[in-house]
Amino acid sequence: MILAQEIVQEAGAGVAVTDRPEDLTAFLRPGVAAAIWRRAPAPDFQTWIDAVPVEALPSARVILRPEAVRDAMTALCDAAGLPPGLQRDRLTDDVAALARVFAGLMGAPFLRLRLDRVTGNACRRFHVDAVTARLVCTYRGPGTQYGTGRDGAEPHPVFSVPTGAPVLLRGTLWRDGGAPGLLHRSPPIEGTGLVRLV
Repeated sequence: MILAQEIVQEAGAGVAVTDRPEDLTAFLRPGVAAAIWRRAPAPDFQTWIDAVPVEALPSARVILRPEAVRDAMTALCDAAGLPPGLQRDRLTDDVAALARVFAGLMGAPFLRLRLDRVTGNACRRFHVDAVTARLVCTYRGPGTQYGTGRDGAEPHPVFSVPTGAPVLLRGTLWRDGGAPGLLHRSPPIEGTGLVRLV
């Protein structure tokens, strides 16, 4: 995907921000609960993905080796009826590249690839996932929201990851007990007509 910079003004405590994928290793440092790769999709890609009918967006939950992600994405796009072309190739290549980056960082021989078409309030409560770590990238619609909350309270302030910017999030199974206090959620979009591809 051809990228343009988008500024993350404030990221919050315990959140690393990088301009290069190789610097996502900051995520592995003690005290870092999340890492954001500061990037934005090319305008022509964003215009295209925003116009794709919701039923033509790929959707899946599969476990596979990182090197199989590109072929899986091609099959998923075919199954959804997403026509071949430059922008579809950009999406496919980007998902495959993110899978390689994440697998390499985590030393994971397998990944769970999850593509969701979100049209409502998918997960509006702030939470920490019961996983070791997760990479989330919102290709369409508003990005993941996060913040620090203590003792069951909602975060304040709440930050939003820009559309197209991958975020790495520690889960409760992280080796040192996860990311105390750093919570995230899908932004509430019920009734807005917005569609997210995450």
